Amino acid sequence: MSGEGQVQAPSGLRAWLEERTGLSALAAVARKKAVPLHRHTAWYYLGGMTLFLFTVQVITGILLLLYYRSSADEAFESVQFIMTTVPFGWLVRSIHSWSANLLVFVVLVHMFSVFLLKAYRRPRELTWFTGAVLLFLMLAFGFSGYLLPWNTLAFFATQVGTEVPGGIPVVGRFLLRFLRGGDQVTGGTLTRFYGIHVAVLPAATTLLLAAHLLLVQKHGMSVPESETEARTGRPPRTLPFFPNFLLRDAIGWSAAVGVLAALAALFPWELGQKADPFAPAPAGIRPEWYFAWMFQTLKWIPGHVLGIEGELLGLLVFGLGGLVLVIVPLVDPGRDPRRSRALTVLGWVVVAYVAAATAVVYLKRGP
Repeated sequence: MSGEGQVQAPSGLRAWLEERTGLSALAAVARKKAVPLHRHTAWYYLGGMTLFLFTVQVITGILLLLYYRSSADEAFESVQFIMTTVPFGWLVRSIHSWSANLLVFVVLVHMFSVFLLKAYRRPRELTWFTGAVLLFLMLAFGFSGYLLPWNTLAFFATQVGTEVPGGIPVVGRFLLRFLRGGDQVTGGTLTRFYGIHVAVLPAATTLLLAAHLLLVQKHGMSVPESETEARTGRPPRTLPFFPNFLLRDAIGWSAAVGVLAALAALFPWELGQKADPFAPAPAGIRPEWYFAWMFQTLKWIPGHVLGIEGELLGLLVFGLGGLVLVIVPLVDPGRDPRRSRALTVLGWVVVAYVAAATAVVYLKRGP
């Protein structure tokens, strides 16, 4: 009989892989997946950029772990050895540090773009919830990793940072001792932060990231209300995810590699001096930029407001703000246009305030 009209079965290595992995099913899904094409499509690339920068963090972090020693006696020297003796060690550390900052920035912009496009509404509430928790995990990565070089700035900044949750009533004392591993920032704190940074946070992030990606795959990418067929009068255009959108994603990733390489070469991450717990705190201690607005806010709040301690009031406001961020889909399910507009205005006000407070911290001269 003739074989005309029959589909040839894969053979050789391809057949072996297909039988064991079912890659053809994944390829079929990738071919069918499409990305909405409209004037806001550029925001969709932020999700892929976030995943790429997180991958850079994982790869460079693993390389650094090959030489890092997580004890107060050896941590600073091990980082110094990485930067001065290990081939391209200085480059790997600088890329790790710069990509960590870019990752937080991209996650923040990604979250705000989803907020503006109202992509958190039904049926994507769980996608927003997992994304919000991933943002908090990225901030925790930055906070825990800052101490690991065991230099002077990191030591005293961590001391100040861990005192903040210590001011919470009832649980504050427990939180402070939990973070520090005791009453003071010591080598035990370093070991604890190291374990959190390289084990607890990566495990939690991997699980949550997998859930987030599955939800994105299930529901697809949201189309802004202004771009729907009901508003425009024409069917929405789409762009094939594979290979069209993926290739554009890859162009952005290549540009990110160039930016990271340039930053690492032109502005290599400094190590500073080894931490001395008995030395006085140097002038101008401040947290990383993504915590700077909180630092400045606590300085602006008076000692007591309506009989409430100023620092406690600030912590309550931060906690309330974080809660509102997580439950945005519940606050604005999309049934009340006025509530939606008010929430958008509030979002812009918060962004303006955070930017202004951060600018005050970095533009201030002197201690």
